[in-house]
Amino acid sequence: MLKAARWAWLLTLLAGMAWEQQSPTPVSPQDTTQEQLPSAPSPQNNVPRPAPPPLPAPPAVPAPSPQLGETGAAPAPSQPSERDEMMYTLRVQTNFVVVPVTVKDWRGHLVEGLRRNDFAVFEDGVEQQIKLFTSDPFPLSAAVVLDVGLPDQVLRKVNDTLPALTAAFSQFDEIALYTYGNSVQKEHDFSAVTDRYATAIKRLKKQGQMGGAPVAGGPLGQSSPSVNGKPIDPNAPHGGVYVNYREAHVLNDAILAAAQDLATRPKDRRKLIFVISDGKEVGSRANYAGVLKVLLSNAISVYGVAVGDSSLPLVRDLDKVNAPRSGFGNLLPRYAKSTGGDMFSEFDRNAIETAYASVTEQARNQYTLGYNAKASSPSNSYRAIEVVVHRPGLKVHAKDGYYPLPIAPAL
Repeated sequence: MLKAARWAWLLTLLAGMAWEQQSPTPVSPQDTTQEQLPSAPSPQNNVPRPAPPPLPAPPAVPAPSPQLGETGAAPAPSQPSERDEMMYTLRVQTNFVVVPVTVKDWRGHLVEGLRRNDFAVFEDGVEQQIKLFTSDPFPLSAAVVLDVGLPDQVLRKVNDTLPALTAAFSQFDEIALYTYGNSVQKEHDFSAVTDRYATAIKRLKKQGQMGGAPVAGGPLGQSSPSVNGKPIDPNAPHGGVYVNYREAHVLNDAILAAAQDLATRPKDRRKLIFVISDGKEVGSRANYAGVLKVLLSNAISVYGVAVGDSSLPLVRDLDKVNAPRSGFGNLLPRYAKSTGGDMFSEFDRNAIETAYASVTEQARNQYTLGYNAKASSPSNSYRAIEVVVHRPGLKVHAKDGYYPLPIAPAL
């Protein structure tokens, strides 16, 4: 019996162990999460699927390769040049003409208070529409031209008036000084009228022509070298030898030199040439017509102060006659009238100093008219201008015409 009981207990133990193996074990939350993850799909076969064809890439723009300089380093990017900027600038061909005008009454006084509708401008006989009208003063760029070929007595009188000449200009003006006789000299370049500049002009003392016939020897001239009253060269002449030479007054050359320098000054200034001379012209390389064309092409006016014999009424009228091979007696009035300037004929010192102030006042306080001219032909032919004031008894000073400057070719 005991043996049978042991076998029954052993069978029961084995049956309980078998039941425990068949029963499910409790699953933890962590294990549940792991079971929910999908497993990797198993390959259906060993042959891999072909990859999809790649999309075509957009064409790449090749970057410019930097140019190496002499040092081997790539240069820094350059700024656009002035030529590149001008290539994108719209150019419009236009001919705008500016006409400075001075109006005086019958007594020679300046007339103020005129308006736009008081003026009329004609070009080649055709009335133009005035687009610009102003009576505002302009700063001056003045080239003072002094004739040093004057008689010494007259030139000494002019030298005494030079302080009044610089005082006639304001601090906003600029002046240059030229002298001429047989040749042209620029004494002082363009500069504001400072105290230092005024002092330099005051110190400019030129000697004029002495009277009498020129000689080369004798008691009235320079004799040959001598020792104890005996000439070193016995063959040298002892008497005075009169020299017959032609005296030159290169007025045209002087005005041309001043005009060429004035052409480079800023365009917002009133440009004038102020000549102090007797107006004689002898020996210039430039002629009157050529110099006048330069003046009118650059809007330069000529003002003159006639001194010496040219300031006398009778001589002033005779100087207008051109004798053959003797030059012109007085060209200043022609220059002044053609360019819209003015003439002042003064004889004594006080009158000359007053003329200086009158020139600067008149040039600075002009009426300024402007209009659009008709399209010009390739040639810069002369065009006549006439300015009319619709009020009786008034005298108008304006340039007689102009030459259109040639237009610069487009780049």
